[in-house]
Amino acid sequence: MINKSKKILKDLINSISPSGYEGPAAKIWKKEANLFSDKVWTDTHGSSHAIVNKSKKITVMLAGHCDEIGFQVSYVDEDGFIWIQPIGGWDAQIAQGQRVQILTKKGIVKGVIGKLAIHLQTPEQRKKVSEIKDLWIDIGSKDKKQTESLVEIGDPLVIDYGFDDLNNDIVVGRAFDNRSGAFVVLEAARQLSKLKTSVKVHAVATSQEEIGLRGAQTSSYEANPDFAIAVDVTFATDHPQMGDVIKRENIITLGGGPVLSRGPNMNPKLFELIVKTAKENKIPLQINAEPRGTGTDANAIQLCRSSVPTCLVSIPLRYMHSPCELVHLKDIENCSKLISKTVQKVTLKTDFRPF
Repeated sequence: MINKSKKILKDLINSISPSGYEGPAAKIWKKEANLFSDKVWTDTHGSSHAIVNKSKKITVMLAGHCDEIGFQVSYVDEDGFIWIQPIGGWDAQIAQGQRVQILTKKGIVKGVIGKLAIHLQTPEQRKKVSEIKDLWIDIGSKDKKQTESLVEIGDPLVIDYGFDDLNNDIVVGRAFDNRSGAFVVLEAARQLSKLKTSVKVHAVATSQEEIGLRGAQTSSYEANPDFAIAVDVTFATDHPQMGDVIKRENIITLGGGPVLSRGPNMNPKLFELIVKTAKENKIPLQINAEPRGTGTDANAIQLCRSSVPTCLVSIPLRYMHSPCELVHLKDIENCSKLISKTVQKVTLKTDFRPF
């Protein structure tokens, strides 16, 4: 991955943008989209849109959600400690003892998620699984008055964990689910702005996916596409403790290429076109089975209006919904290339009716 593209990805990952508060990530995404798009805007639901090749008669929607899981300030006690509620799906065990960043009107306030020291816990407490309701934030405040001068009820917060490089083109960070998908959509649209194609591209960094695919519902209605490709992350199964999960998810590896889902949520004609494109362009491709509607934007888009021919292309990811999600940079690059090359093949004669 070239350094400029990697910096954009890094900036997206490091932005604080949980569901409903996508502004910081959207600002970065739109700034880049403005460099090659005919039109860029944010809708009233918080999804960001970019149009490429506006005069074409066929429209593809490329969607990758830009929100992340996080927390929200719900209460400040008399001692100045902050109590929280989750935004999206959290494992409370992961959150304990982590540093956090609270996004306020005055800027970022730093703190930590408190935890009773192991020395002070009873045997029963040591065995107990913590719940979100047991977690509190300590910002070093002396009392309720000082905390409330810095933080307001409803302020969002995320784990303070940024982008970093590991080995073999594997990178780690918070919010690769799914800032990496929003990045792929951005890069695919950029590539399509330079390619000869019959398709208008309506790229969207969708909002509020982590709390119910909400941005995809509203933005797909606005885009009204002829076909769509959603981009998200999926479970890499190439690490310990997977066991029988592999029988359900298949063997999915970091660096093994994009993952194309197959099942009722996917249009079979578009599926075959993506497979054919991968083979012709020597792009590695992994397949997983999805026997029902997926928990991704692809589900909401497929059900828009009178139905949209849709497929889901995913980036393999380890340790989902943790502060240390891992992805392979080559998988991200190949996702963008696969999508742009597939879209380039679609013409006015392409028929997506399944039978």
